Amino acid sequence: MSNAPANNSAPRALLVGLQDADHERKEAESLLEELAELSTNVGMEVVVRHVVRLRERNPRFLLGTGKTEELIQEAKANQCELIVFDDELHPAQQRNWEAASGLTVIDRQEVILDIFAARARTKEARLQVELAQAEYFMPRLRRAWSHLSRQRGGGSTQRGEGETQLQLDQRMVRDRIQRLRADLAIVRKQRDVQRRQRLRVPLPTAAIVGYTNAGKSSLLNALTGAHALSVDKLFATLDPMTRRRKLPSGRIFLITDTVGFVRRLPHRLVEAFKATLEEALVADFLIHVVDASSEEAAAHHATTMSVLRELGADKARILTVLNKIDRVDDPLRVAELRAQFPEAMFVSAHTGMGLDDLLAKIDDWVAQEATPVAMLIPHSRYDLINKLHQAGAVHREQARDEGVYIEGLLPQRLLEAAKAYILSEPAHELYAAELAAGGAVA
Repeated sequence: MSNAPANNSAPRALLVGLQDADHERKEAESLLEELAELSTNVGMEVVVRHVVRLRERNPRFLLGTGKTEELIQEAKANQCELIVFDDELHPAQQRNWEAASGLTVIDRQEVILDIFAARARTKEARLQVELAQAEYFMPRLRRAWSHLSRQRGGGSTQRGEGETQLQLDQRMVRDRIQRLRADLAIVRKQRDVQRRQRLRVPLPTAAIVGYTNAGKSSLLNALTGAHALSVDKLFATLDPMTRRRKLPSGRIFLITDTVGFVRRLPHRLVEAFKATLEEALVADFLIHVVDASSEEAAAHHATTMSVLRELGADKARILTVLNKIDRVDDPLRVAELRAQFPEAMFVSAHTGMGLDDLLAKIDDWVAQEATPVAMLIPHSRYDLINKLHQAGAVHREQARDEGVYIEGLLPQRLLEAAKAYILSEPAHELYAAELAAGGAVA
């Protein structure tokens, strides 16, 4: 099938991007450039790229027969083993292309699935990817067995011809999908238990979200001293990582890095990764990281917001952070970004620029979720006092005969547990007034 030189182990690929009436050519070229990076990351050698203007979708090949033949001849002339479409191919279209070309023909979804499969580390992520792959390949099994006509079965206790190999494989894949879903349900229950245990510690939480390769892991590392994988690759890490950070006020908060988003992310992957992305749903607020150095910053921002809407997480408070600002040398481009994202923080996880301001902003947001209170807690409730200290909620503390007197900012998560010990006037109002005047926080 391959005419590639023997000394070249990477399969050679021709990439096909599509421009239809709903998209400008510049956007199609940008998407094709992204597909080229995805394809390279999965081990291909990209040798030819084409953006094809699509006036109407051909049900047989997606493209017209003339353009189809032209691309097949060019792929063979360049000794390509693969033709990769940026648009989704239906299973029948994929079979038709392979029959006409004698080459392997895949689409963007399959490339992304391959990357996810190679980089998933936790049991949950591996199960999620395997489920997405099984659901993707189920309607495409005929593609693998189209050259077979052999039958299996017909034993002494059976009637008829028995099952074809294709039918057996389809049944095996269906059974595998059911087992994967059952295994995932168990893992998600375990994850829910872990999450509930974490939420018992009254710490505010933030989830880092954003387009893949925007620098989310780099930001987590810079803020917390974590060692999350941080390389210049799309989907470099797929597994969430949660770390603690002490804020300038002394409060502690948890910050979680999540999987990155990408344009045309296969819907089945959004579904498969919902458990991972639920970190964004349970967080007190989101930190949306955008690559300031990318010309596609606005499109990347829009893609992330679209996926968040699909997850139901777009109603959360979102702090937008433009990362990699050290790579933007043009003052006009910086001014344009500030106009596009007027509420955003501008930082560089690489140089540390703007990180102190970002932490101060996070501190302000965390404080807004807390209520200034004065409390008298019985000596028998040192468990509650410890939780207040863990949350960084104690600004003043004094041991008294009748209990421990505490002034601080009470997080919403501890309000129910502590409300019986909150003092009414005048202590509460005096402390709130003093805090507002800036005199209470140590």
